[in-house]
Amino acid sequence: MRIRNIRSTLIIAAVASAAMLAGCSQSASKQLDSNRVNVVASFYPLYDFSKKIGGEHVNVINVVPAGVEAHDWTPKSRDLQLLNNADVFVYEGAGFEGWVDDVLKSIPADGPIVVEASHNVPLLKLEEAEEDGHGHGDEEKSDEHAHGEEGVDPHIWLSPSNAKIIGDNIKEALIKADPAHKAEFEANYKSFTESMDALDAKYKEQLGKVKQKELVTSHQSFGYLCRDYGLTQMPIMGLSPDAEPTAQQMKNITTFIKEHQVRTIFFEELVSDKLAKTLAKDAGVETAVLNPLEGLTEEQQKNGEDYVSIMEKNLQQLVKALQ
Repeated sequence: MRIRNIRSTLIIAAVASAAMLAGCSQSASKQLDSNRVNVVASFYPLYDFSKKIGGEHVNVINVVPAGVEAHDWTPKSRDLQLLNNADVFVYEGAGFEGWVDDVLKSIPADGPIVVEASHNVPLLKLEEAEEDGHGHGDEEKSDEHAHGEEGVDPHIWLSPSNAKIIGDNIKEALIKADPAHKAEFEANYKSFTESMDALDAKYKEQLGKVKQKELVTSHQSFGYLCRDYGLTQMPIMGLSPDAEPTAQQMKNITTFIKEHQVRTIFFEELVSDKLAKTLAKDAGVETAVLNPLEGLTEEQQKNGEDYVSIMEKNLQQLVKALQ
């Protein structure tokens, strides 16, 4: 088993103390375990997938705290310490984590196995995402450079078919870190792919019946989901949930709502819903939550929610709004 030796009890103590200082709710989840493969994930979906595929043989740490929007988060020294002493580090890639390039350069030679989760995933170029999802074009370029690698949409995890590729990348790293448990990782991955196939079948079956194919979302995160299931998104904001739309973009969205008789504007829980609700009020339509799964709230974590349960709730919301 490739469980790296923790360099010293002093490091363990320092990590534990830092985690304690980060708050009681985070302390238990941000400690390394010398008896298992320690996996550090850069945000929630990678944490969830790693737990499911690793099972009892892994200790998975999500460095982004509950309730924090992943786009806005950057690592602190205690997070870097955890990462450097882990066995595996899983990050999204495709330009999603603006901080990751500097971190990768600083990882020591005896540091973790590094997994770029987006490896082998067919990425949507920004132009394709705009064609499918009515992105904001040239006016969005500054946002694109901040949150998209070479003009690609990084929100790959919202496609169950992409999730299987991400899961395969994670599985291979776990096998490399702990070859003694290869059979269990393979079996867990098989179960994971079956759950993704079941989710994909539900989406295809239920969204195949809806009359409405257009949706308005708070930010441009559902390009892959729209691609997979024949939908079109009109985002209020760009690839980042903080990208403020111009007056012309707001006018275009209002026109889109009227032309396509859109009845619901979707917002997300971890960013302000003010703009979505203002637009909905002006257009005389409803609002509802569509979760981009960049992170869970503390309440969702306590209730045992996960990627699959949230994606199923997203499907219910979509069917309700589009039928």
